[in-house]
Amino acid sequence: QVQLVESGGGLVQAGGSLRLSCAASGSISSIGTMAWYQQAPGKQRELVAVITSGGATNYADSVKGRFTISRNNAKNTVSLQMNSLEPEDTAVYYCNADITPTRVVGRIKYWGQGTQVTVSS
Repeated sequence: QVQLVESGGGLVQAGGSLRLSCAASGSISSIGTMAWYQQAPGKQRELVAVITSGGATNYADSVKGRFTISRNNAKNTVSLQMNSLEPEDTAVYYCNADITPTRVVGRIKYWGQGTQVTVSS
C-alpha cells in the first residue's frame, strides 16, 4: 500500500523559516510529478509548488522567491523550504504525488495527511 507521510510543520514567527518533508513509501513502481498544496481555514486547497520527475519547478505567485521545492528520486521524497514566512502562509500543507504502484497501469494521485504551519506576526 502506498502512502505519503509529511513532517516538519510547526509554529514560527514572521520572517522565519521552516522545511517540510514528504516521503512516499510502499510498493512503488515510479513517481511522476510531486507537489505541495496549502489550505487555509475557510479556503480551498491551493497549489503552492510543483516539481516534475525531471526537476522542472513551478510556484504560486505568492511564494515565488521565498519557497523552494526539491525532490530526491532515489529516496522518493519531496521537500519544501519556506523562507521569509508571512502570517498569510498559515495553513495546512499537503504533499501530493502522482504514483504508479507496482502491478498497476497508469498513475494514481496520492495525498499526505497534512501538516500544520502557523506563522505568528
